[in-house]
Amino acid sequence: MSEKGKQENQLNIEISEEVAEGSYANLAIITHSHAEFVIDFVNVMPGTPKSKVKNRIILTPFHAKRFMKAITDNIKKFESVNGVIQDMESVEIPFTFGGPPAQA
Repeated sequence: MSEKGKQENQLNIEISEEVAEGSYANLAIITHSHAEFVIDFVNVMPGTPKSKVKNRIILTPFHAKRFMKAITDNIKKFESVNGVIQDMESVEIPFTFGGPPAQA
């Protein structure tokens, strides 16, 4: 492919400072319909009975599958450098994360 062809196929992606900061999530809830997958990212705080969805991503089934493949590939690369990530099924974490109940 020529240099001009390569430049035409490149995608210029920008990110704002606010989005670049990211947001932490320790729970993902995934639902789907015939037309889309919805992933809700939640930050559950220890001892807090209520949490809010921090981010919602909506994907077509095609893009959801591509996302799954990309995550799988990146986990394999991560584990090859850092060791195997312990699977959550083998770790028992209480819903309160061991912290005291929240008080107002």
